[in-house]
Amino acid sequence: MVFTKFVEIGRVIIINYGPFAGKLAVIVDVLTTTKVVIQGLKGGVRRQELSLRRVTLTDDKINIKRGAKREEVFKAIEEYKLEEKYKKSNIAKKLALREKRANLTDFDRFKVMRLRQKRSVLRHIAAKGAKKAGVKKAEDKKEASKKKGEKKGKKGEQAKK
Repeated sequence: MVFTKFVEIGRVIIINYGPFAGKLAVIVDVLTTTKVVIQGLKGGVRRQELSLRRVTLTDDKINIKRGAKREEVFKAIEEYKLEEKYKKSNIAKKLALREKRANLTDFDRFKVMRLRQKRSVLRHIAAKGAKKAGVKKAEDKKEASKKKGEKKGKKGEQAKK
């Protein structure tokens, strides 16, 4: 599998640490191998220098020039329809699920635990049934191969006579 998420101008990122954690931004300039200048969406992250250790690269890339001005970045984000595409992405769904789990009450966690236990029991029953069916199939195959062997043996005996 080929690596496709490069640190490059226009790459959309998710900030995963600090006061802007969970916010989307775009790489506007690469300063060093570990630091970039980013610009967030309107009303979000201000333009700033940020370490790459604090971000997660996404699959999306917006077509902007190096050091693009604030308005140019906002225009490119609107044309790309970034927010709509992000909401459909797997990363957004995963983060939403993580946030939902973090906000569960004690009773909600208990209900989730009970549902997981029930699912585990059902999986165990299904696996047991599949195992029995697999054993039956294996026995049927053995019987079929024995019958074939007997037929071959009879033909061989007739040839000897």
